[in-house]
Amino acid sequence: MIDTKALLDNFDAVAQQLRIKNIDESLLKTLYELSIRYKQSKQHLESLQAFQNKNSKIFGSLRAKGEDTTALKTELDSNKQEILKAQRELEIAQSLLTDISYKLPNLPDSNTPKGQSEEYNQEIAKILKPRNFHFAPKEHWELAEQNGWIDFEAGVKLAKSRFSVLRGMGAKLNRALINFMLDYNQNAGFEVVVTPVIANAKCLFGTGQLPKFEDDMFKLASTESEGSEACNELYLISTSEITLTNLYNDMIIPESELPIMLTTHTPCFRKEAGSAGRDTRGMFRQHQFDKVELVAITRPQDSDLMQEKMLQTASGILRELELPHRFVQLCGGDLGFSASNTIDIEVWLPAQARYREVSSVSNTRDFQARRAKIRYKDGNKNTLVHTLNGSSLAVGRTLIALMENYQNPDGSISIPKILEKYL
Repeated sequence: MIDTKALLDNFDAVAQQLRIKNIDESLLKTLYELSIRYKQSKQHLESLQAFQNKNSKIFGSLRAKGEDTTALKTELDSNKQEILKAQRELEIAQSLLTDISYKLPNLPDSNTPKGQSEEYNQEIAKILKPRNFHFAPKEHWELAEQNGWIDFEAGVKLAKSRFSVLRGMGAKLNRALINFMLDYNQNAGFEVVVTPVIANAKCLFGTGQLPKFEDDMFKLASTESEGSEACNELYLISTSEITLTNLYNDMIIPESELPIMLTTHTPCFRKEAGSAGRDTRGMFRQHQFDKVELVAITRPQDSDLMQEKMLQTASGILRELELPHRFVQLCGGDLGFSASNTIDIEVWLPAQARYREVSSVSNTRDFQARRAKIRYKDGNKNTLVHTLNGSSLAVGRTLIALMENYQNPDGSISIPKILEKYL
């Protein structure tokens, strides 16, 4: 959630930043009208309160002198009723402003290039040179069929399209990648955690999936909670950023415990509601996929350095696997809802002859912390932390890159040496 004080103090500047993220103009218009209503309601209440304070003193002085206070008392009683009405109006204006602010994305920071679409994204660096194939490289689904690693038809049979079944060496390599990634992240200083793959609505609100992206979530049927608690809405997680970050919701963290650095592996579930017709073949865009995640919670002044550490950690895994990749700075229009600044890592897929996203490392600044109420003890005050998240990595997409980059002319696939001990 963005800082509503900044919104009220300088609406035009905030609105301009929101336009970079392709915010609906009708929403901005409503937001502007509500901000004006809130300001007017607050000013009206403050005027009434000032009148009450000033004349209450006069009333007390006149009464002490034994003078007639009947008219002033009537005026004060009437003004008191107006104060109650004004307080209710301000509460309504505040509630409406808060409700709409929940739907507003985070503001792009100074590191984010301007631009409305991915064509304005900026390549930062390329790491490792793509292999020069002396034969036409096959797509991963062709290699999967030839080697018996992925059964796409079985996924449809068991669930529906965009589910798949890994078998044999495909399943073993998937597990090997997960273990290798977790070990690498742990050696980089991230604590390995195991979290549920189901989260409640409060957690999804805290990290920004709700209310805006409910259509992309797999929602479970409501069940009665134990004891006297009411029904609780539960969802399959779309990313373990949700569970890792919300381990600290509604908490004030001692400064000495920062930074907090976490990693986990979970299956993730997404409806991919806006991806009709995209990557329909193969395993690149699935409803269920494995992901190893990095999450960090830091002091505001440390978050830029932490983002670089997370980026290098994710990149280090690809370096060890000898997979060519590049860093891409996303422009404002291509940022995710909660992100203030994002650098994608794209891995080289030789059959497509292009780089494809395998990780996004994002700094959300205090956006998620404000929604999830995560603070730290900063001297004598409580200050919002900064939260960061990044894939390290999307396991299925890494497996795809491994298959394509390590394929041989006969269609067989070599195994990276770094993974041999995990098989």
